[in-house]
Amino acid sequence: MTVERILPTDEAHDLLELTTELADRELAPKVVEHEQRGEFPREVLRTLGRAGLLGLPYPEEYGGAAQPYEVYLQVLEILAGRWLTVAEAVSVHTLSCFPVAAFGTDEQRSLLPDMIGGELLGAYCLSEPQGGSDAAALTTKAVRDGDEYVVTGTKAWITHAHTADFYNIFCRTGGPGPKGISCLLADRATPGIEPQTAERTMGLRSSPVAQLVFDDARVPADRLIGGEGKGFTIAMAALDSGRLGIAACAVGLAQAALDYAVTYARERQQFGRAIIEFQGLGFTLADLATQISAARALTLAAARLRDAGRPYSIEAAKAKLFATDVAMRVTTDAVQVLGGAGYVADHPVERYFREAKVLQIVEGTNQIQRMVISRALAKG
Repeated sequence: MTVERILPTDEAHDLLELTTELADRELAPKVVEHEQRGEFPREVLRTLGRAGLLGLPYPEEYGGAAQPYEVYLQVLEILAGRWLTVAEAVSVHTLSCFPVAAFGTDEQRSLLPDMIGGELLGAYCLSEPQGGSDAAALTTKAVRDGDEYVVTGTKAWITHAHTADFYNIFCRTGGPGPKGISCLLADRATPGIEPQTAERTMGLRSSPVAQLVFDDARVPADRLIGGEGKGFTIAMAALDSGRLGIAACAVGLAQAALDYAVTYARERQQFGRAIIEFQGLGFTLADLATQISAARALTLAAARLRDAGRPYSIEAAKAKLFATDVAMRVTTDAVQVLGGAGYVADHPVERYFREAKVLQIVEGTNQIQRMVISRALAKG
């Protein structure tokens, strides 16, 4: 199905055409093999970086494209429609560049061209084994020792744990609560940073996640981002943007599942006619198409608030909540439309179904999004 898009500039239109071309040429042919092998497509990320797609929302002075978030999210949607692993990797990497871009010193920002260009891949290390949603209770510690911080602790569910070149480590440099949290930028080669065995996940098998153990890892003090005690502020600001990224990924995945289900329903014959002509199924597909359009509109509306410099945190939570729930619903129904065929790996809806679930969990579970929204309502 062709998605009608209203874009702010001709440049944005050309950018989405480039994204579609790259996605069809570089992503779609590789997804099945990489998913079967559980192999992360690092070279694909380099290709996207060299094409300028990893730094879209960042300033040109650092090698970015200075594109509105509204445009960046539509790029993510296109990528997710071909291969969710890659779209999520772009979203996580963009999130990982945010602390340095928004809060870093001039010296730290000198790293941005290689980050944004895709030569350096990033990881965002916030969650912990005992503190997923309760980020303010994290226990990973960083103790100042001369010109270094000595980091000890464990992070969990880290995307790019094994493949990243740099890590944003959210750690405790002070007392309890959010005011005691800081953010350190660490190189992959830092002694004492030890990625653990990759988790055996339901979906996104070509994007291994793992725990990261910090065993007296020494990070230079000049890699402290934003000052001591600023880590929680940085983390929450980054997550607002990251939630929009996940919402866009959900829209792209849902659209791909719907498109496949519609094509199948047009071709599949039962009782002498295409099954899409039966109202029970046709109406289901109509509802799914409507929900996807609503999720896209909600996501882009939040992005426009961000682009205008207006508060968008609550709208980002709404977009993430709604879009990822829609993706789960659409992929579930897409499997049902295919019947038994939808349950086998010969058809991609089986993979879409497995992948959709994680989108309801990452960047803050949907229960957390409901908490954020309800608290805002309670405050008036």
